Amino acid sequence: MRSELYIDGQWVKPVKGGTCTVTNPATEEVIQTIGAATREDVDLAVNAARRAFDKDGWPKLTGAQRARYLRAIADGIRARQAEIARLEVLDNGKPFPEADWDVADAAGCFDFYAGLAEQLDNNPEEAITLPDQRFTSKAVREPLGVAGAIIPWNYPLLMAAWKVAPALAAGCTVVLKPAELTSLTALELAAVADEAGLPAGVLNIVTGAGSVAGQAIIDHKQVDKLAFTGSGPVGSKIMAAAARDIKRVSLELGGKSPFVVFEDADIDKAVEWIMFGIFWNQGQVCSATSRVLVQDSIYERLLARLIEETSKIKIGNGLDEGVLLGPLVSKRQHEQVVAAIESARQAGATVACGGARPEGFDKGYYLQPTILTDVPLDSAAWEEEIFGPVVCIRPFKTEEEAIALANDSRFGLAAAVMSKDDIRAERVAAAFRAGIVWINCSQPTFTEAPWGGYKESGIGRELGRWGLDNYLETKQITRFASEEPWGWYIKPEAAE
Repeated sequence: MRSELYIDGQWVKPVKGGTCTVTNPATEEVIQTIGAATREDVDLAVNAARRAFDKDGWPKLTGAQRARYLRAIADGIRARQAEIARLEVLDNGKPFPEADWDVADAAGCFDFYAGLAEQLDNNPEEAITLPDQRFTSKAVREPLGVAGAIIPWNYPLLMAAWKVAPALAAGCTVVLKPAELTSLTALELAAVADEAGLPAGVLNIVTGAGSVAGQAIIDHKQVDKLAFTGSGPVGSKIMAAAARDIKRVSLELGGKSPFVVFEDADIDKAVEWIMFGIFWNQGQVCSATSRVLVQDSIYERLLARLIEETSKIKIGNGLDEGVLLGPLVSKRQHEQVVAAIESARQAGATVACGGARPEGFDKGYYLQPTILTDVPLDSAAWEEEIFGPVVCIRPFKTEEEAIALANDSRFGLAAAVMSKDDIRAERVAAAFRAGIVWINCSQPTFTEAPWGGYKESGIGRELGRWGLDNYLETKQITRFASEEPWGWYIKPEAAE
């Protein structure tokens, strides 16, 4: 396991020698000590990225040349997929099959953006038709500059890939700050990039506290772009700080996503997708469909099946065979989720299933998957992101009521609807005020499709071609192409 910072193509210790520890959430044991970067380290990283962008020629490479590096990184991840996935489990706590899927997706992300980098060569400019034939004009897209990327702890390697791959494809250079809790696989990404021969300074990775290293990236005047995934309050602070220098910003923030199930839905299929929508990754998913609305005619039957199946979920260490729910990522996160459940109970909600530490788990940040019913609409449990394996479920009568309840949120990241009536499903999907909508499923995520939210769930889109656009500027180049003089100040006859 790597422990040093990766700056300008070198593994280096923090200038001030600071460290922080990494804890395995399944055992509460410290498994690694890593560097804690300060402003001095961030300054070195940004200066390296600045030089690689301004002087060393990374943005001057063709898209095809950059694509070769991206594909080499993808191949390097795949070559060590099981090893990296195991690190992700030790670091984050998620079950190994989930971590393995995430690592494979991260490799696929680099491959996808390699393809888009090559397409930049095919479409280097767009001709613009002008009303004045004396001029020609074109629009060209250029890399934005140095990107500062700050990522969360729920999908450590995958969130790094979502930002690093499109940035490098566009021709930007990057300073990446992984979450303090889960930095190990980001450091492995640096090792893979180094082995792939990525030029020095193109990718720099600094670990440490968000309040120190992350803030230094946000404040640095030589950073042109900030890309952040995390909580709304932190996103708001980043946006305010970025305004000082008019930095470009993309924010993927929280959610409290609804899942509407109509009476014609297959109950077993609905239960499966409800569970996948909230218990995958221990519910530590920004897009988790944590507010489930079920039409009243099937509500009791569906709730009974949901409780039955939820009670069967195997809880344990993510490295153990058959485990489908690992520990929460940290002691603090565990305490916050437990407190949210207790707050819901005090507000009048019923804990229909789970809600406590499972028997036999004295160590580790484990929590039973939890179903809350009778949740007041004005309670924090219904309105705020819990970020754990906790789902709120309530009945509705009409489509209009369901849509109103679904949209009654300050968030708008994702939403889901389940119905055998395709026309109704499409109608409800169109009515949702959310950036991501799923029909007859919840949570499938594809690199090719845009990802991002409405309202307080963020600004901008990641993934797909939209993710590449995050790291490109558009320039207009207009030429005066006439042989005749312009003649505004110097008249043609005067010139004679």
